[in-house]
Amino acid sequence: MRNSIPMDGPSARVAPRAVPVAKALFAVVVWGASFIATKVALAEVHPVTVVWLRFALGVAVMGAVVILRRQLIRPSAADLAYFTGLGFLGITFHQWLQSNGLVTAQAGTTAWIVSSTPIFMALLGWLVLRERLGWLGTAGIAVAALGVLVVVSKGDLASVAAGRFGTPGDFLIVLSAPNWAVFSVLSRKGLRKHSSAGMMFWVMTMGWLLTTVLFLIGPGPADALHLSVRGWTAVAFLGIACSGLAYVFWYDALRELPASQVGAFLYIEPLVAVVVAAALLGEPVLLATLAGGFAILLGVWLVSLRPAERG
Repeated sequence: MRNSIPMDGPSARVAPRAVPVAKALFAVVVWGASFIATKVALAEVHPVTVVWLRFALGVAVMGAVVILRRQLIRPSAADLAYFTGLGFLGITFHQWLQSNGLVTAQAGTTAWIVSSTPIFMALLGWLVLRERLGWLGTAGIAVAALGVLVVVSKGDLASVAAGRFGTPGDFLIVLSAPNWAVFSVLSRKGLRKHSSAGMMFWVMTMGWLLTTVLFLIGPGPADALHLSVRGWTAVAFLGIACSGLAYVFWYDALRELPASQVGAFLYIEPLVAVVVAAALLGEPVLLATLAGGFAILLGVWLVSLRPAERG
């Protein structure tokens, strides 16, 4: 029997902990590589086609998981409207920003910018929820903002003053960070009522259905025929690993480990993106970009130390 032999000592503690740690690590590694896979697919098809195919697979994987785990929820009309709004923000609009942004933005630059999302969440908490920032939070926001400018300008801060820096895609990626922060804050209400996987399935489904409208009036199904084996491999990775398994594993880790420990894994994501982008896409690893990226992570860390108390 499973519980017939009691286990004591370090081995009893390490074995159960290793599984959620491995799941969290898997999630951030594939999310870091997702920017590179998106660039690969975008070389062959329209951005909306990439998003539609990715979440068609993601919905299938999430659906299978919630059914097997008996976590499928039956939303009310009000819940469905709420999930549709979240789906538009977190899937349709967010992925439109990122996929179109990655047409001209580098994958490594994108990952560094996206890692600044907690800064916008802290600002929203201060503005909307009256959470205190304190001097650490304020300093963190300032440091991260400087880091974003360094990353986008690739260290040429003189071009920032002149208003000549970054690509059009960089600015779309910058917009995606506060958009995801808004999505995350608005999701809190639903997560108090529903399981994370069950809720995410409906949010992903509604966002994919809204994207279907853009797909049909835009590039259309024929665009997918332009994908090569390499392109289909990238799309499969995005859909199955990034939008399906990674979300499931991430929520599993959050259920078994403290949120602060799981959240710390997110610092690895941009580093993975930089390494994979250099290896597969030949993107240069600039010292200025690394310095700006670490400034972003430092700012996020400082913000995470602030007391999240209501004023």
